[in-house]
Amino acid sequence: MKRWLREPLLHFVLLGALIFAGYALVRRDDDLRADEIVVTQAQLAMLATTFAGTWQRPPTADEMDGLIRDYVREEVAAREAVALGLDKDDTVIRRRLRQKLEFISEDLTSRAEPTERELQAYLAAHADLFRTERRFTFTQVYIDPARRGDGFSRDTGALLARLQADPDLDAAALGDSLLLGSRFDGLPESEVAREFGEDFAKALADLPVGGWQGPVKSGYGAHLVRITRRDEGDVPSLAQSREAVRREWSNAQRTAASEAFYRGLLARYSVTIERPRAIADGGKPDLAAARP
Repeated sequence: MKRWLREPLLHFVLLGALIFAGYALVRRDDDLRADEIVVTQAQLAMLATTFAGTWQRPPTADEMDGLIRDYVREEVAAREAVALGLDKDDTVIRRRLRQKLEFISEDLTSRAEPTERELQAYLAAHADLFRTERRFTFTQVYIDPARRGDGFSRDTGALLARLQADPDLDAAALGDSLLLGSRFDGLPESEVAREFGEDFAKALADLPVGGWQGPVKSGYGAHLVRITRRDEGDVPSLAQSREAVRREWSNAQRTAASEAFYRGLLARYSVTIERPRAIADGGKPDLAAARP
């Protein structure tokens, strides 16, 4: 029974029923007393609390009277605007109403804290989300194609042959000048991509470790590269990544709850989308039922 009560689907069904039951009651109440405005004790408390939060003190009696007059004025204006249909086809208002409904659904469908088993299962199913970055330790010799011109291929081949014959040559003294330097220790793949470009980082992931290779293209030109160490990313244990796993689990639950809630509401409607036919068909609209 406890497990059944924790299921989001039950929450969605109950939430949908509550919302539409409340909507029906509000509509019925509005129909019976459309010209009556009641400022409840809860609304008075909200006005006073909002004032105190802004001014760091409770409102005086005169200030409270002013807050009430402003509230009634706003309520009158809001009701008259709705009666005139001013809320229709207003993108800002529609988005705000959607946002408020989604906030309600998130609050009412929020789940309890995840169990150890749920977190472990989520980590196993989404391992790539938590995998640590690949890291590279490498040396590069930069070759500037613009400077080398027609001799680029010849110079590159000759320099690569020298380095392969004597891997311990001082790379910093070879090639063309590049402000980034020549030696990089344990550089994360994202940093490699940021410094040299995505193509260069992808190439480093495939190059063999140990010998000089190249040329490898980057955003600067071309490089001869020697990878001395490549640490492949691994998936941390739950103990090492608990907070990150819990955060992603919660986000996934919230997204699933929001989508399921929307699908439940959508099931109450018949949706028709008017799609224009080709000009050859006379340009008449094609009415097609759809489930967005």
